[in-house]
Amino acid sequence: MMPMPLIFAATCDLAGKVRGKAFPSDQLEKRLIRGVGWTPTNVQITCFDTIAESPFGALGDLLLIPDAAAEARVSFDEGVQQHFILGDITDLDGAPWDFCTRSLLKSALQRLERVAGVRLIAAFEHEFQLKGAASVPNQAYGREGFEVQRQLCEKLMAALAEVGLSPDSIMKEYGPAQYEVVIGPEVGVRAADAAVIVRELTRSAARSLGEEATFTPIRDVASVGNGVHVHMSFEDADGQPMTYDPAGPCGMSELTSAFAAGVLKYLDRIIALTAPSVISYERLTPHRWSAAYNNLGFRDREASLRVCPVTAKDPASIARQFNIEYRAADAAACPHLALAAIVHAGVQGVEEGLSAPEPTEEDLSLLSPAVLAERGFVRLPETLSAALDILCGDKTVARWFPKAFLPVYRAHKQAEIDYLSEDNIAAKCAAYEQTY
Repeated sequence: MMPMPLIFAATCDLAGKVRGKAFPSDQLEKRLIRGVGWTPTNVQITCFDTIAESPFGALGDLLLIPDAAAEARVSFDEGVQQHFILGDITDLDGAPWDFCTRSLLKSALQRLERVAGVRLIAAFEHEFQLKGAASVPNQAYGREGFEVQRQLCEKLMAALAEVGLSPDSIMKEYGPAQYEVVIGPEVGVRAADAAVIVRELTRSAARSLGEEATFTPIRDVASVGNGVHVHMSFEDADGQPMTYDPAGPCGMSELTSAFAAGVLKYLDRIIALTAPSVISYERLTPHRWSAAYNNLGFRDREASLRVCPVTAKDPASIARQFNIEYRAADAAACPHLALAAIVHAGVQGVEEGLSAPEPTEEDLSLLSPAVLAERGFVRLPETLSAALDILCGDKTVARWFPKAFLPVYRAHKQAEIDYLSEDNIAAKCAAYEQTY
């Protein structure tokens, strides 16, 4: 008997988990139109597979409709195929569902285009660690540390190319058995789709070699964390770059400056969406090369938002390469939802006519709260609970999303918090390492 080829129709949900249903591959044409059945209360399945308080109960029906533009198909071993397609969740009439993360991102991108007349180009950089892998000590960024996992690195990069992404680089990172994988930028929703595909194929590539990858925000609070860095730039309808202006602050165009200012203004309110785990806030502390304040940095990896260096020399190439980087994120977040929040914050800055502040060049943790406040800086929330309070208490942010979204999201995350309430920090880290 020959196995029946199956395709997994997938969504990346509020928990940042990829869930869905499989169907026979010969039904693809039909499923691209009709999708597969989905259940509203599935949105309240936490990352620990508990079910948060749900307004839907056992009622309702939805469709998960795969998008052929978000397909990943690759074989890591002979006869063993990975085949999944990301899609949108709709009601039975085909209207976007209020809690479909992919649809929420599409709405944010439409707002960006409507307000600023540009498309977003973005790329996600991911750090991950290998659980239980033989790790050569003292190999931060080391050749030997890379060689130990050369087979995995080469297998992963080949898989990313095979599914149509643009592999950029992969390296042995600073932490124990820690690596970073980087791909090239994509336009619009495709950037978040690519981020999901990178995570899933990294796990698959590792598993094919008897390894296990984790994207948990932090495995051990005495060591380093695993971040996600989101690089962003803009182009107009004709494909011309709109991010750079040599006369602008740090090379930012007026649009980029306003967008960056919006992200910084609303950063403490969106961080519950971009760094959404209990242990995310163990990583978002000073001196971890992550993010602790709503500051702009010029080539500064301790800043929440960074103006990145370019290697190009001629003006046209500089304009193409120039980008800003959001650093207050991790892989507990759904890429679609995180990017939607960042885009909405940036567009809000454009609508409000904001301008980016001067980049910081000092250790903000040494400044008093009074001095920080005087200069417009805030310490980012230090717990998920505090981050949720700020998110759900802001009327401007509430308008970015469907009316019921924030209450449902808060209930979802509260169930996650409650699940870990009796655990010490080591147990919490272990729980997230297992799920991400």
